[in-house]
Amino acid sequence: MKRWCTPLATCLLVLGLAVPGPAAHAAAPAAVTDPASLVNPLLGTSNGGNTFPGADTPFGMVSWSPDTPSRPPGGNYAYSDNVVTGFSLNHISGPGCGAMGDIPVLPTTGGIDGNATVGFSHSNETAGAGAYSVNLSNGVNTELTATPRSGMARFTFPATTQANLLFKLSADKATNLHFNKVSSTEVSGSVDAGLFCASAPSYTAYFDMVFDQPMTSNGSFNGGNSITFDTTRNRMVQAKVGLSYVSIAGATANRIDEKGGWDFNGTRTAAHNAWNNVLDKIAISGGTPDQQKVFYTSLYHSLLHPNLLSDSDGRYWGFDHQVHTVSGGQKAQYGTYSGWDIYRTQAQLEALVAPQQAGDSAQSLVNDYAQAGFFPKWSLNSAETQVMNGDPGPAIIADYYAFGARGFDTATAKADMVKEGTTRNPIRMGLDLQTTYGSLPSDGTYPKDFYGSVATLLEYSAQDFATSAFAGALGDTTTQSQFANRAQDWKNVFNRDSGFMQPKLANGSWKAGFDPTSSDQFVEGTSWQYTGAVPHNVRGLADAMGGNATYVTYLDNVLSSFNGSGGSHADLGNEPSIELPWQYDYVGQPWKTQRIVRQVQDRLWPNDPANWGVGNDDLGTMSAWYVWSAMGFYPETPGTSDLALGSPLFTTVDVTLGNGRHMVVNAPQAAANAPYIQSATLNGANWNNAYLPPDFATGGGTLNLTLGTTATTVS
Repeated sequence: MKRWCTPLATCLLVLGLAVPGPAAHAAAPAAVTDPASLVNPLLGTSNGGNTFPGADTPFGMVSWSPDTPSRPPGGNYAYSDNVVTGFSLNHISGPGCGAMGDIPVLPTTGGIDGNATVGFSHSNETAGAGAYSVNLSNGVNTELTATPRSGMARFTFPATTQANLLFKLSADKATNLHFNKVSSTEVSGSVDAGLFCASAPSYTAYFDMVFDQPMTSNGSFNGGNSITFDTTRNRMVQAKVGLSYVSIAGATANRIDEKGGWDFNGTRTAAHNAWNNVLDKIAISGGTPDQQKVFYTSLYHSLLHPNLLSDSDGRYWGFDHQVHTVSGGQKAQYGTYSGWDIYRTQAQLEALVAPQQAGDSAQSLVNDYAQAGFFPKWSLNSAETQVMNGDPGPAIIADYYAFGARGFDTATAKADMVKEGTTRNPIRMGLDLQTTYGSLPSDGTYPKDFYGSVATLLEYSAQDFATSAFAGALGDTTTQSQFANRAQDWKNVFNRDSGFMQPKLANGSWKAGFDPTSSDQFVEGTSWQYTGAVPHNVRGLADAMGGNATYVTYLDNVLSSFNGSGGSHADLGNEPSIELPWQYDYVGQPWKTQRIVRQVQDRLWPNDPANWGVGNDDLGTMSAWYVWSAMGFYPETPGTSDLALGSPLFTTVDVTLGNGRHMVVNAPQAAANAPYIQSATLNGANWNNAYLPPDFATGGGTLNLTLGTTATTVS
């Protein structure tokens, strides 16, 4: 299926207009050479961002990070707090519900107090890609770093006979606590955890930790255990820990296989380099120092999940509560998919810069289907939580494939997608009613976890289009047509008289009392915010609304504010609204896309941990939006590599694709106040469209843009 996009005359700009841009720079700015050094993981730890600042590697199992009393859900760390309750081994970046934060360890001195917390100051704290350190108010300097499945710490205590490490195993409602002193230099244990958005415990976390000096005593307290060292002669206690979701033996092997020696500095450097290896896939030049830091921090946040589930030997705990081993070309099994979120931005970016991991992620979802009989909607490790709505698994796989991740069983994936979309299953909750009515009646009977009939139908429509696109890419035109047709069911909840998406009853009438500012039958949004949620057929939606002018009026109104005020404005910090600014490209006013996207970047994405403007990062979804927008385009249509065109923040963007080719954007006049495209060439030829062709993101090419401070509004 082709993307619905209008031609130049109604879409973008006319080349050759005599609209001057700013003078070219005398010399091109140098490219960033150490992007990991620009990452500030403290960004996103305020105002509901819910990220975490600790040590990790790309898609890693271990994220050893501080927890604070406010416990922002998932990240467990609030920038406004000044107390640490522990340093736990795993975290989720930016969700709206709490989970993980397992096996927190807190260094203390003196008598054992299982309820102890320790103060700290940001002036004594350093966070970077792959490392974290803080000098606590009790005099213990704590330094953390990580490998994919293990962590390493240096605890530098005051000289004392009572240097303690408290293992607060019951933190965050963990149960079935086990702690074992293996020897004077080794402890191990496990906890059962989960409870994401109140769902049942869904996994067991196992750990094995060794120390470079012997403990002098150990004990227990309510909800945990303690070990004590004598640091009167050697103040530094080093620790290495392995994590596993399979067994203590797996945790031990992960520790040994990934961290044999005691070289903390070398491990920290390796983690930094691991981040550079993936961050370097997008090389930028120009922009302000703040923009560069926000860009690479956003790219970093986009690549934390899905997280590793399989141990170093390939074994992992599956959806069927059995141990499996990865096979074939799959290198690792991944879990924790924030499906409702990531199919919009993060999955595409993951495939663009990390195609091996994205291919393994796709195969992981195929494995999940084989074990559970469905694709997960919002999974925590190896269990479905039934959080949010829609059926995003097929769209995630289609996104991976569209942006270059091909290392998975595509035939089985397609068969699973078709089955998921045509047979009753726990995820596609409204399938029977949609088949009967062409919509999801607000007065229908649904399973207990179903909600938001209008929003869910819109999700199904976009996700069906992704399945259609995937089938078409594999040459299955029958399935392509089948799902493309059903992807137009959004029309059945669009009321041409009101101009809004509305709840409909089983008898075909509109539900009474409709208010477009209400969230009734919507999910984390209102009809104002959801009426544009047809990313696969903006052309069709504009026509249904009465034409381009009417649709532009809708966009002008809903995008006149970005904070969701009154329910009648977009919330650019939350997923239902993030596609809206790009839709001007489809209705003949792309300069408004360029202007509004820049305004959102400036207002919501400061280089300031205390004043973060975006809501939940949702496992990198919002960060990925920023990365795409800063490069100058956006993956508007699920399941395709088509890109809606904006304008870049940087003078040069050079993406190294998995096939070794380069996707390059040159914009010498790029500046904070110059978001407007004056002219463009693609691979040396004039380019007059508000989108980029699909092969730009997969086969590479060079886009040259002339930018200016004045909008080109001639259509």
